[in-house]
Formats: sequence, structure tokens, C-alpha cells
Amino acid sequence: MAHIIVVGNEKGGAGKSTVSMHISTALVRMGHVVGVLDLDLRQKSFGRYVENRKAFLDAEGLDLPTPIYRDLPAISADSLAPGENVYDQRLSAAVTGLEREVDFILIDCPGSHTRLSQVAHSLADTLVTPLNDSFVDFDLLARIDPQSNRILGPSVYSEMVWNARQLRAQAGLDPIDWVVVRNRVGAQQMHNKKKMAQAVDALAKRIGFRVAPGFSERVIFRELFPRGLTLLDLRDIGVQNLNLSNVAARQELRELVKELRLPGVTVDF
Repeated sequence: MAHIIVVGNEKGGAGKSTVSMHISTALVRMGHVVGVLDLDLRQKSFGRYVENRKAFLDAEGLDLPTPIYRDLPAISADSLAPGENVYDQRLSAAVTGLEREVDFILIDCPGSHTRLSQVAHSLADTLVTPLNDSFVDFDLLARIDPQSNRILGPSVYSEMVWNARQLRAQAGLDPIDWVVVRNRVGAQQMHNKKKMAQAVDALAKRIGFRVAPGFSERVIFRELFPRGLTLLDLRDIGVQNLNLSNVAARQELRELVKELRLPGVTVDF
């Protein structure tokens, strides 16, 4: 069966689409077949990213490694049994259709709490949660005392992940490997950066996730999206001399994919 990677965080602007595109494309470049789904049915940022890639490659006559993107299929209400949810059935049909032909399915969730996101989290073998280096984002994982920085308890998103873990346990499935990815970490050793690191590490031990380094804030990511490109595509489109920022960003991607510890994956880029 395909290994399911879910990229989720109930807050927008954490870099989910960027992380999703780079992980999925990196896996394809390493020889794996990857199917991808975008559960943000309104904005479809990840879906647009893939569409931009196909349009750019067609226009330039290029053939670069690309994941298989699928929309959720339409389900007739008449076909549902009493009590069945149409969104559950649409997601189930999409996953079933892909897992016959791929090694990995990557599911990008919306930056809000939805039924689709809940169900997707319960399907996750690996859960990747991008988190901006900010206590505004951290608040989704846990409530914290502003004076002592003591963790008071899990917050809304952590509780949803806990519920997903319970559902998987009841179904006899392997536990979710939850990886929190720290994005947009500042280059300087600032006081807030140190406090965030301490808080994330303390919470990791308490509620059971691993911490992985993510992407620094870089202009290149905003430039890649309109053409649907990733850091690994730059040389293929004629950029022979990567600047120091691009080289550093490739290294960040390499370390992120390594830290995910996905089955059968040897990082070779």
C-alpha cells in the first residue's frame, strides 16, 4: 500500500504548499511514484502550484519530474448509504484510485478545521506540520503561560491529531509519525528564537512529535510558485551558477527529506 504523507496545520501562511510541492517533487526525482491531493477545495494553492508547473513545462517544451495530481472525484448524494458523509467518500475514492499506482500519496490540508482535514489526518502514516517560528503559530499546538513560558496544555490542532491517533489505534493501524517542521527561522540567535526552540522541544516530549528543520525565509520561494518550479529544477531550466542562498535552500530541503525518514527513501540530491 502507498505510504500516506499528510501536510497539515490549521493556520494559513505556514508554508504548507511550498513544503508539499518540494517534498513530492523531490521524491519523484529520487525515482518514486507520487500522487498528490489538495483538500483546500476553495483556494487550492497546492493544486495551482502543480497546474503552474504543467503550464510552464508545456510552454518551454520541458519534461521534469512531476507528481500525479488528482482532484477529489464527484460523488452523487444518491449513492450514499444512510449516515455516510459525502466528503469522506470523495477522499476515500481519491486515495483508493491513487494507491494502486503510486508509492506515496501526499495530501495537502487547508489552513482551517474541516471534515476533510480531520479524515486525512487519520489516514496519515507521516504527518508533516509546518510551523512558523512564532508563538502565534505555536498557540495552535499548545497553550503557554506568557510569564513563565510553561506549557499549560495542548491546543486545538494537537487535540485533533490526538483524535486521529486514537482512530488509527482503534483500527489497528501503525501510529502516526508526526514531524513538526520549523519554518522561517531567523538567521540570528534572537531571544524569541531561543524561547521558541525551548517551547517546541518541551512540547515534542510531552505530546509526541519529532522536530525537523524547515525552510528559511527566502525570496526564491515566491519566485518559484508562478512557474510551478522547485529548488531542484533550477539547473534544469538553465541556472548553472546557483547563488549562496539557493545552495543553502537546497541543503535545507535535503535535511528535511532525510529527517522525514520515509520508507525506502535514500536522499541522493
